[in-house]
This record gives sequence, C-alpha cells and structure tokens, in this order.
Amino acid sequence: MVTGFYGHYEHTLDGKGRIILPARFRPHFAGGGFLTKYFEGCLALWTPDVFAARMEAMRARAESGRTGRNLSRAWSAGSYEVQIDESQGRLQVPSDLRSWARLESEVHVIGNIDRVELWSPAVWEENVAPDAEQLFGREGGDIEEIL
Repeated sequence: MVTGFYGHYEHTLDGKGRIILPARFRPHFAGGGFLTKYFEGCLALWTPDVFAARMEAMRARAESGRTGRNLSRAWSAGSYEVQIDESQGRLQVPSDLRSWARLESEVHVIGNIDRVELWSPAVWEENVAPDAEQLFGREGGDIEEIL
C-alpha cells in the first residue's frame, strides 16, 4: 500500500468557510489535524504526528536566536487545530487563513506526500503551474531527469 498523500481535487468553500476533504484523505484525520500557512501562499493540513515533528523542528529553530524565535512565533500563531466533520467530511478553514491564502470559492485540494495542501486556483497558477510545465509540458525536459 502506498503511504502518503497524492492527487488533485477541486472543491468549493461553502458560505461558512468549510471545505469537503476528499474521502481518501479523511481516515488520516479521524482524530483531527492541524492547518497552517505554508510556502507559496497555500495552506497545509498536517496529521497530528507530522505536525508534532514540525513543532519539534520549530522548537529547535527557536533556540537558535531571535530570528529563529520570531519564525517559530509566526508559524505557531498561524496554526490551528481542526476537526473533520465525520458525517460530511467538512473542514472549517479559519477566516484569517482563508484571507491569507486568497481562498474564495474554488479550492484545489492537493495531496503532497506528508500533507494536504489547499490552494486558491489563481495562486496555484502563479506559483506551481509554471514549474509543473517542466515536468509535464510538451516542450519540457525528460521526466526521468527531473525526478
């Protein structure tokens, strides 16, 4: 069995800022998860175990000095514990995270190995699509060289 998250799903935020998590991801979050700001303007949904490892890495970074402490503060301040609605598989996205990630209506839900990412389609096109062309573009390089 393949472990990790993969796949690309298109979902919609409802009027209360909730999104349906794809069924294949839900078992990993039966006990809840953690939603954080992440690179390139997306949100990352972490399982509790992976989030705990990220917290430990941030704790170590905080010991490196003022900049490390501020980075750890900023990361922790933008992190939320979340629950997945068992009946419909919905995840509440806090309003400040929705604003930060520019999530409005349509949302790309991406499995990315050790996390699930939530992307605004516009932010995805700005940040990911250009690099994806190297991997999948008709004019792109050899996929074996890239991987």
